[in-house]
Amino acid sequence: MIPLERAEAEIVVVNSRFIATLEPVHSPEAARAFIAEMRERYADASHNVPAYIIGFGNSTMAYCSDDGEPSGSSGRPLLTVLQGSGFGNIAIVVTRYFGGTKLGVGGLVRAYGDAGKAVLERVRPAELKSATIFSLQIPYSFYDRFGLLAAEFGAAVHDESFEGEITICGQVMTADYEEFEAAISNRTNGQSRPERLSINPDAVFPIA
Repeated sequence: MIPLERAEAEIVVVNSRFIATLEPVHSPEAARAFIAEMRERYADASHNVPAYIIGFGNSTMAYCSDDGEPSGSSGRPLLTVLQGSGFGNIAIVVTRYFGGTKLGVGGLVRAYGDAGKAVLERVRPAELKSATIFSLQIPYSFYDRFGLLAAEFGAAVHDESFEGEITICGQVMTADYEEFEAAISNRTNGQSRPERLSINPDAVFPIA
């Protein structure tokens, strides 16, 4: 399970603001780029504390940093929250704006952990599956019915062209492709059939 898209949440603890930003990432390089983006975005903050996990299950790469907070008070609690979430390929940065009152190590552990939990509550889950990329030409009269069929199979549309017949490029789970192909052929009385263009072994699909 991975995050579908970026999510943000904010909590306030004794006047300190904790802004948690979470991002799906698929490599350490992508995670580092996201961390750099957040540090630039919140350059005036007291701290930008990062953590990330690349991979899944027993094959993961993990990283965290306290970014100037007391040792073990921030990065490690964030990483622990991520490790218990069930998500992989995930990065988080919690930005702190100091509110004038020291929280102590225990208070920081709770605050950073709570910020991580708050943003995870806003995450839309997704999964990596093999997808078949297809191209399809359909008559205008079938367009609305195709939309219903795409929803039924969880197909995603990447591009549409409305010159002459409608040309659609999209993806559907490879495991469902043959049934999807047959359904389109049957519902257009054989007038249309998708053309298989390529396979993406690591396509992202939302989990309902």
